[in-house]
Amino acid sequence: MSIPRDIREFLENYPDNVDDPEASANFEFYSNVRRCRPDNRLIDEIHQQSSVVSRRMLCVLLIPYRWTGDYDKLEYKHGYIQWLFPIQEYGMNYESQPLQRHEIRAMKADPAVVDRIITSYKMMLDFYGMRLISVDSGLLDRSLPPRNFACRYNHLARSSHNNLRISRILKCLSEFDLEHLSMGFLLHVLWEQSDGHGLDTPGIRSSMDRWWTNCLRDDEKRRRVGEFIQKVRSGENGYVFTRSMYREELESGATGSGIAPSTNVMDTEWGQQACHIERSAVTEVEEKSDATGPGP
Repeated sequence: MSIPRDIREFLENYPDNVDDPEASANFEFYSNVRRCRPDNRLIDEIHQQSSVVSRRMLCVLLIPYRWTGDYDKLEYKHGYIQWLFPIQEYGMNYESQPLQRHEIRAMKADPAVVDRIITSYKMMLDFYGMRLISVDSGLLDRSLPPRNFACRYNHLARSSHNNLRISRILKCLSEFDLEHLSMGFLLHVLWEQSDGHGLDTPGIRSSMDRWWTNCLRDDEKRRRVGEFIQKVRSGENGYVFTRSMYREELESGATGSGIAPSTNVMDTEWGQQACHIERSAVTEVEEKSDATGPGP
């Protein structure tokens, strides 16, 4: 199967690109000092959880600020993806900037920036019906209630433009030495296709086999993922890529990112359920908070 031209350029690290030392929009955005366009948001505002008072329970709850879990926003807005996952290519948002080589060096050297990139990845995983179990190994699982992973999977299968978004996300993770997260994503999707009975559509298989799998610059990781995919696609001897095989592959090859997983109340099942239960009680407060925030 031929490798698309954009993937070849990615694997060769864009040999024709010339660094522009004056262009630093991506570094500034991920340093939380520049607003993305056209949405006019700082990265911490996109990631933010607002503290609001629940009148019903007389306590303070954390609720997502606009973006996490707002699936309509994440589906129908298209300009944010180039800012959240910058790569060394032009995208469809001409108010964004291709990632520069000096930005890659500066962003990789800043732990706060890398942590924000991982938070962006987790937000998109939630959009796709998944959750990150381990930052160190890249292990994923299905979203927990009240999230409906099956609904999100069905949406991903129907919305082919998200395949392009995933290619960008995986390329971005590679630029910042986070390919173990990409491998965790790819093998999770493969497990669903082989043993979990999900995400197994012609469109997703095509994107995965031609694009996503090749968004790994590490030759060994790319080879391993490719071998597993080939075994599943061929179905030789009734081969099934099981959940235990997925976990063992990531844990045996995990080198880690050097970043300890952060504990966030909204990443726990309790936190998600509390948010779901109380959302009706805090609607008025949330609307007031939105009204005082930056404009779109």
